[in-house]
Amino acid sequence: MKLKIFTDGACSGNPGKGGWAAIILNDINQLSISGSESNTTNNRMELMAPIMALNKIKKKSEITIFTDSKYVKDGITDWIKKWKINNWKSSNKKPVKNKDLWIKLDKACLKHKVTWKWVKAHAGNKYNNLVDELAVLKTK
Repeated sequence: MKLKIFTDGACSGNPGKGGWAAIILNDINQLSISGSESNTTNNRMELMAPIMALNKIKKKSEITIFTDSKYVKDGITDWIKKWKINNWKSSNKKPVKNKDLWIKLDKACLKHKVTWKWVKAHAGNKYNNLVDELAVLKTK
């Protein structure tokens, strides 16, 4: 099965009340999921969205995930390889922030064939705008 997932996270204050959202699309259906946390950061919410979306999909699938977060895209496609080799230390030898969520995202990706695409935020992409609205609603 081929799926597209659009994800976003938002925070009212950073840290503050956060929201995440994802839209899962196949050829016929569209499923929106979202959630919130009372005291979190924007980056944690950006990570929660793809984690929760991937965990929703039970059957091994070919998935393209669209995110407007270079932090998420670069982290999961590039940086994580070095972090694992360096015992979860960043390039400046400090512990990787949000390690717990990076591990969950990495594990969730292993269940599927995942391709990551970065999209420019607030640039007229219908689904990126929708997940942004859903995530922001959760911060109210």
